[in-house]
Amino acid sequence: MTKEVQKQILLNAFDMNSVGHINHGLWTHPRDQSHRFNELSYWTDLAKTLENGLFDGLFIADITGVYDVYQNNIDLTLRESIQLPSHDPTTLVSAMAAVTQHLGFGVTVNLSYETPYQFARRFASLDHLTQGRIGWNIVTGYLDSAERLIGHSGLKDHDLRYEQAEEFLQLCYKYWEGSWENDAIQKDKAHRIFTHPKKVHEIRHQGHFYQSQGIFQVAPSPQRTPVLFQAGASPRGLAFATAHAECIFIGGDQPEKIRQQVLKIRDQAVLRGRQANDIKIFLGITVVTGETDQIAQEKLTEYRQYASPEAGLAHYSSSVGIDLSKFADDEVIPYQKSNSIASVNEKFKTEQITKNDLKSQHILGGRYPLIVGSGSNVAEQLIQLIDDTGIDGFNLTRTVAPESHQDFIALVIPELQQRGRYKTAYETGSLRHKLHQQGDYLPKSHPVDQFRCRPLKQEKNDTYLQHITA
Repeated sequence: MTKEVQKQILLNAFDMNSVGHINHGLWTHPRDQSHRFNELSYWTDLAKTLENGLFDGLFIADITGVYDVYQNNIDLTLRESIQLPSHDPTTLVSAMAAVTQHLGFGVTVNLSYETPYQFARRFASLDHLTQGRIGWNIVTGYLDSAERLIGHSGLKDHDLRYEQAEEFLQLCYKYWEGSWENDAIQKDKAHRIFTHPKKVHEIRHQGHFYQSQGIFQVAPSPQRTPVLFQAGASPRGLAFATAHAECIFIGGDQPEKIRQQVLKIRDQAVLRGRQANDIKIFLGITVVTGETDQIAQEKLTEYRQYASPEAGLAHYSSSVGIDLSKFADDEVIPYQKSNSIASVNEKFKTEQITKNDLKSQHILGGRYPLIVGSGSNVAEQLIQLIDDTGIDGFNLTRTVAPESHQDFIALVIPELQQRGRYKTAYETGSLRHKLHQQGDYLPKSHPVDQFRCRPLKQEKNDTYLQHITA
């Protein structure tokens, strides 16, 4: 009887090119360095730290717009630096890639405010420069403030945004996978052929949202298509995610509800012709750890003195599109249809939620599950979550930067390794291969396959080469 192989835990650090990301108010802690987010050394040091801890990736969030729903202004957003100011996350990647060899980079980009060609070119370029370590977290946006900032008349309907995302992605697939054959680059100095002209193909796209004709300017990168991350949990968002995503980011704090969410994702992936395990599922968490349980609890008490639950509510207000400042602390918040994050807003339909409930969830200014304890205790809790729910890994938020990641690496990682649940060395290969162990490219079962260019017959290529080199 063979022993069942235990699932290895995947781990991303979850961050943002800003001061306040998820756990708000902790920028005021004397040891916190997040105010240095605009210094390159802050990010290169973080990248080296995460690689030393064998993290799979750094998942970098981003938004377009500002959180202006709470109290109908941005006063608190500015005072507490609730993702404002925030800088472009793609600008960080090359520098961090230069000081690491294995760490992956999942970068959030809102497609609603991008043109497919310029975006596809930028990410193909990053895939080259990182040697196949780039991923894209696909978002469609949910802030009215972003629409005003960009100059649009208003936020598109939730489901219409996903229709646009579908076409955006299909056009990107054509660029990344359909324009250049794998062996188009010859680098043949003797015959003066850098690129074989017959192996590069024009893209023609006439769609509802986008039109494009021409040659993609970037030769095939190590992964061609970046690793695709998504977090859609509404019915339309989940349909999109299970069709395209390789990694899905979920929230939740009750194991049984998380398990049901995981089963739903995997079932829908199968219905779309994919394998259940084609998608790696990550749960957002916050960890406070110390050498003992008591030290960890003392650290939590210390952190709470600096955290801002109200800033967490302001962030949450924009997520659901409801000004929570209008309600008394013990008043049940009624469901209100909005165009914001549908899956978060749906909770008000099924649960009796008050501001006090939300504040208790936001004791560190963020709403992700909080795990507190010694390295051994935290490791056991993470393993339990993996085994009980079927998730594949975690997106770990920061609390006090950089010490929260340093603590996790020093105290939790060795405990996970000791239990055989976390790698002791990186595998070689691209980010996609490290995550899925199935090579650098998306599999044939993925929708991308219909957009791939097919090689010309060899005899035609040979005839052409003879002609141009004669």
